[in-house]
Amino acid sequence: MPRNALTSRPTLIDVASAAGVDVSTVSRVLSGNTSQRVSDETRERILACAKQLDYQPNIAARSLRVSRTFSLGIAVPQLDNPVFSQMIIGAERGARANGYSLLIAHIEEGGGDADAYARLARANRVDGLLVTTLDDNSVVLKAAKQAKVPFVMLNRQVQGVRNSIRFDVARAARMAMDHLIGLGHRRIAHLSGQLNPSTGIGRFAGYRDALLAAGLEVDPALVAVSGYTIKGGADAMREILSRPGPRPTAVFPLTLLAATGAMMALHEHGIRVPQDMSVVTVHDGPIAEAMFPPLTTVRMPVEQMGYDGVVGLIELIRGERKVVDATLAPLELVVRGSTARLL
Repeated sequence: MPRNALTSRPTLIDVASAAGVDVSTVSRVLSGNTSQRVSDETRERILACAKQLDYQPNIAARSLRVSRTFSLGIAVPQLDNPVFSQMIIGAERGARANGYSLLIAHIEEGGGDADAYARLARANRVDGLLVTTLDDNSVVLKAAKQAKVPFVMLNRQVQGVRNSIRFDVARAARMAMDHLIGLGHRRIAHLSGQLNPSTGIGRFAGYRDALLAAGLEVDPALVAVSGYTIKGGADAMREILSRPGPRPTAVFPLTLLAATGAMMALHEHGIRVPQDMSVVTVHDGPIAEAMFPPLTTVRMPVEQMGYDGVVGLIELIRGERKVVDATLAPLELVVRGSTARLL
């Protein structure tokens, strides 16, 4: 009797029959087991048949068989930050492709739910963790270190943490600054993160190195700490505008949200973008195109970071690799209406 598609899910037997191989071969391919060689052609045929049949593994049965939950955990410090939302999209795609589910939690830096990572692991709800924080000394990071499951740090490199995937933010900052300097700007402000976390240091290093390479001095009066929020960006921009001395002709906020706040402050003061002040930042997203004027950015492989983080974490869980260690380069400078040549 044929399987009733309305009442029964496809099984390994169905996939094996469609692909013309043994059930054991299908099981090895779909579980990612590499202990026995399967030809690329056979692997591709099995994956295509599984996709065509919409095969979904029985997670509960598989968990009992190998003592895993086939779930991963990720917590983000900001829900309104497009970097983290893009990262989650990539992570979820990587988890789904490898037969895992992804549990997502919002944990504010300094909030009362800092032990959420440890609770997830203690409750045996996840096999591994993706860690995202805004601070190298985050209580969330400390909790992840205490958890008894593998974890991979995203968007940051922290001393004592072996597994991490981060961006080359110094190179991205240098691209942004070289763009402004190439347009003739010489007094360029920087809205920075705290200069102890790796992301804040990296962006400031790119800012500083670009100025020095162009024979320009680093003026402390043109640097203000904004952090990673819209409010922080607006406050830092207002602070620079209130300082004595000649006004900058361009500003490089370290994130998309900080740049949003900076442009709000510039509009408040009647400063036109880009006629009076050019603005460029690192990371791209729909918000950059929706601004007035649209924001020039350095586009980063954010979704790829989430995807690679999940794949690396799963390989750690399976024992297929010992360390996850990668630096992702910027993709491109996206020039829009917020930057212009200095007249």
